[in-house]
Amino acid sequence: MSVDKGIFRRRQRQSETFDYHAGEPSPTPWKSDVQIEHYVPTHCCYCGVQCGMYLKVAGGKVVGVEPREDFPLNRGMLCPKGATAYQTVNHPDRLTYPLMRRNGKESPLERASWDEVLDVIAGRFRAIQGEYGKDAVAIYSGSSMTNEKCYLMGKFARVALGTRHTDYNGRLCMSSATGANERSLGIDRAANPVSDMLHADCIFVIGANVGECFPIITSYLWQARDRGCKLIVADPRQTPIARTADVFLPLRSGTDSALLNGMLHVIIKEGLIDEDFIRARTVGWEETKALVEQYPPERVAKVCGLRPEAIIEAARMFGQAQAALIYTARGLEHQSKGVDNGVTAINLALATGNFGRPGAGYGTLTGQGNGQGGREMGQKASQLPGCREIENPEDRTYICSVWGIDEKDLPHSGYP
Repeated sequence: MSVDKGIFRRRQRQSETFDYHAGEPSPTPWKSDVQIEHYVPTHCCYCGVQCGMYLKVAGGKVVGVEPREDFPLNRGMLCPKGATAYQTVNHPDRLTYPLMRRNGKESPLERASWDEVLDVIAGRFRAIQGEYGKDAVAIYSGSSMTNEKCYLMGKFARVALGTRHTDYNGRLCMSSATGANERSLGIDRAANPVSDMLHADCIFVIGANVGECFPIITSYLWQARDRGCKLIVADPRQTPIARTADVFLPLRSGTDSALLNGMLHVIIKEGLIDEDFIRARTVGWEETKALVEQYPPERVAKVCGLRPEAIIEAARMFGQAQAALIYTARGLEHQSKGVDNGVTAINLALATGNFGRPGAGYGTLTGQGNGQGGREMGQKASQLPGCREIENPEDRTYICSVWGIDEKDLPHSGYP
């Protein structure tokens, strides 16, 4: 099941609406006895929340960090990871110069100059590619970097090295969510800003340890709860937020799609679907409906290790909400069927018409800083900058015109 993507023009820019719940009091500013010379505005690089912060500089060194009250997501808050992020900059164990084994793998690491190690690396790359071909060298990079750095990594692989084997660590992070988004929504995007939690009547979190991995997001969850929002949590472990949930579903690992299909089965049987939305905005509904017919709660309970009554209760709570949100993360995605799991989560939102309204939708809680930028800037194996597809002739022609290379010199898609 997916949205009817025919109603959108290719790459049409959609207006974005953000609710920053202005008017609420800001937290009290942090204080420090150190005489700070200036503040550098930046973002925390650790998780996908990317809280706004200032690096505090004194004597030419970063000596502390302070949350930004003007940044609409964390609004003057930082979690323990963000509060200590600056400590790596001047840590005594930080490596600030290259080390190289000059006489083979068994020789000791010795300090070397940047010019020396860069010459060695470039020389070995050329030798390997000269003997085995350009694709004999692969590039694998992270995404906790600025968009500009992510862009350069993809361009370096395809233009400087000419290899098709390039990817980023999102392959081990949330590429399953990317596949589900593209399959169901036609675009690699979450449907709602985090602040939409404050407008939801029901929030369903599956495969995400929000309390320990996304402490700042937890504050939004508690604000939603204070407004009367119901909470469903599905996780093999009793996570911190699971202890407070209205319904906790301790399913067996790897049975996420069975649970989601079982909930949709109940929602259909009890007439909680949004037929007008399905008819006007989706395709593939009949096939989806036939599939979930095979997942009655009694069968799903045996597969997932749950009580049928708990599955029914969760389905009713989600289906009866005026506005419901479903959030997924790595627990659901880091599976051999991670894309299918993501699609079943989106199906639940589509079938109940929970898209395109405040507090109604679906999203993934991204595990690393700028994972989205890593893909959109061209680090992904099958993607060029700007969400362009590497096998699309029009996209290839455009990127080659920007990069000043012939289309025949642009490598094709790597694996997968």
